[in-house]
Amino acid sequence: MSYSNTEAALQKWHDMIESRDMSILNDLLADDVVFRSPVAFKAYEGKPVVTFILSNVIQVFENFTYHRQFSTEDQQSIVLEFSANVSEKQLKGIDMIRFNEEGKIVDFEVMIRPLSGLNALAAQMGERIKLFNAG
Repeated sequence: MSYSNTEAALQKWHDMIESRDMSILNDLLADDVVFRSPVAFKAYEGKPVVTFILSNVIQVFENFTYHRQFSTEDQQSIVLEFSANVSEKQLKGIDMIRFNEEGKIVDFEVMIRPLSGLNALAAQMGERIKLFNAG
């Protein structure tokens, strides 16, 4: 594993969040990426649906800020602590991201608290997911 691949991909991720240019996801996500939602039991699989979810959640979150970063010794797995608001509810969470050898995201899991913030997010994202599934 090349540490520089993960480091470069993580920098692209932060640049994308700052610029809100979600087209960068195409370069960051592996084709077989898996997204584990804090509100859905079943994981979402594949670049199209994960791109849709991440592109929409950044629109739902207000005042989104990363605070701390943790990584495994091999630098292949990164945890990013964040805070945001959704519908006037505050939430805190973590993004657990695993990269492959090429620096592509292969696994993305989100955990959020408290329940009031998670429920606000679930309500807004639920409507957007319905539209995605209908299309």
